Amino acid sequence: MSAARALPIHPGWLRAAHWLNAVAVLVMVASGWRVYNAAPLFAFRFPREITLGGWLGGALQWHFAGMWLLFINGLVYLARNLASGRFGRKFFPLTAGDLWRDLRAALRGRLAHADPRTYNGLQRAAYLFVIGDIALLVVSGLVLWKSVQFPLLREAMGGYDGARRVHFFAMAALLAFVAGHLMMVALVPRTLIAMVRGR
Repeated sequence: MSAARALPIHPGWLRAAHWLNAVAVLVMVASGWRVYNAAPLFAFRFPREITLGGWLGGALQWHFAGMWLLFINGLVYLARNLASGRFGRKFFPLTAGDLWRDLRAALRGRLAHADPRTYNGLQRAAYLFVIGDIALLVVSGLVLWKSVQFPLLREAMGGYDGARRVHFFAMAALLAFVAGHLMMVALVPRTLIAMVRGR
C-alpha cells in the first residue's frame, strides 16, 4: 500500500468540522424558520413542528448559538485548509470544461467517483459555492442582527428588507446544496463511511 493510500481520506479535523457544520446548519435553519414565522416575507409559514425555539425569543437564542458555532467552525475550517495548502489542492484548478463535462455525466448517471480523495469538477464547484453561500448568510445575518452598526452592508443589500430576502434565498440555496449532497451520499454510500471513519 502506498503512503498516500495509507493516509486517511478525510483527516480528523475535517471530519469534526463537517459534522459540527451539519449540527450548526440544522439548528440555524430550524430556528430561522421560527424567526421567519414571526414576520413572514412571503405568503407562507413553516409548520411549527419543524421549527426550533418554540417562540421568537427562544428561536433567536438557538439561532445565535448556531451562528457562533457555524462562524467559529467555519473560520477554523478555512484557516486549516488555507494553512495546509489543502484548499488549493482540493478545489483548484476548476475549469468550465471540467464543470460542464461532469455536469453532463451526472445528469446521465455516469459521474465517476473512483477516488474519494479527489474531487471532480462538480464537487469542486459545489463546495466552493457553499463556502460562498455560507459567507453570504453570515454577512446578511450581521445586517439583520446589527443593522445600525453595518450601514454600508445594509445599503448594499437594498436595506433591511433586502437583507432579509438575501438571507432567505441564501438559506434556500444552502438547503438545495444539502439536498444534492445527501442525494450524492445515497448514490455513493462509501463517502459517508469515509466521513465517519476517515477511511
